[in-house]
Amino acid sequence: MDGAQWHLLKHTLTNAGPNPLGSSLQNELTRQLRLDQDKQHRSFSWKLLRTLKSVFHATQYQGDTAITISPFFKNAGRGTETIWGEEIASPQPMVINWPGLTDKDKTELISTLSTTDNWILLTHPLGAKNKSQPPLKESQRIARADGKCSRH
Repeated sequence: MDGAQWHLLKHTLTNAGPNPLGSSLQNELTRQLRLDQDKQHRSFSWKLLRTLKSVFHATQYQGDTAITISPFFKNAGRGTETIWGEEIASPQPMVINWPGLTDKDKTELISTLSTTDNWILLTHPLGAKNKSQPPLKESQRIARADGKCSRH
């Protein structure tokens, strides 16, 4: 693990709540290993995430684990759980890695996604019979591309 990544994890997980660093890190590692086993999961490349952050002025990221989340987002979380950053009352522009969320996390986010339009949702191809339909009725597909944009 790179020194900068360790420093970020140490600072983030130490301040994240009542769990000690070792316990928090183990929970994140267990979650990451489970995500890595899931064929539908993608951790998108930092190059893609930086571009989305810049274009959409995103300050928040939803999905993944503290181990793989890009450190250049001001806030990061999963559903209503904050991984780092401040609790902000008004919804911030957000990048969402849909496959990086559990069903519970997705359910917690749906009300925010239904009432705001300042988010971009990243997902894997949705299958042959559902290629053009995003997973939420409030969303519109703005791009679809073939190629490698994940770390897998």
